[in-house]
Amino acid sequence: MVRSRERSLLTRCLLCPQAKYLAQIIVMGVQVVGRAFARALRQEFAASRAAADARGRAGHQSAAASNLSGLSLQEAQQILNVSKLSPEEVQKNYEHLFKVNDKSVGGSFYLQSKVVRAKERLDEELRIQAQEEREKGQMPKT
Repeated sequence: MVRSRERSLLTRCLLCPQAKYLAQIIVMGVQVVGRAFARALRQEFAASRAAADARGRAGHQSAAASNLSGLSLQEAQQILNVSKLSPEEVQKNYEHLFKVNDKSVGGSFYLQSKVVRAKERLDEELRIQAQEEREKGQMPKT
């Protein structure tokens, strides 16, 4: 009986330093991962804030225009098949698609209304860009 008690005490004493080292390794690993996660999170917040600042007021106006029209800028460009936002190209493609989808020639009123909404959305985006350019031109140069 005494021998088994001595053996268990001896075993516990020998395992204690190993368990202690293992616990220290685990704690240090968790700290390292936690710091890396916190740093990555701060970087992501900073990048998000910088992107929002870069979009500026025009970005907010564009988002508002998307909400009002129900179409995103990309969707409107796809509907009118416009890659570069130019008033001439928008008007030319609008007129063609409006005529093709006219009900009197067998077109679809739904598609025709989509074409009209897409043109309205692109016209609003062109207006926002023109306003932004005017404001840049009026800003004092430092």
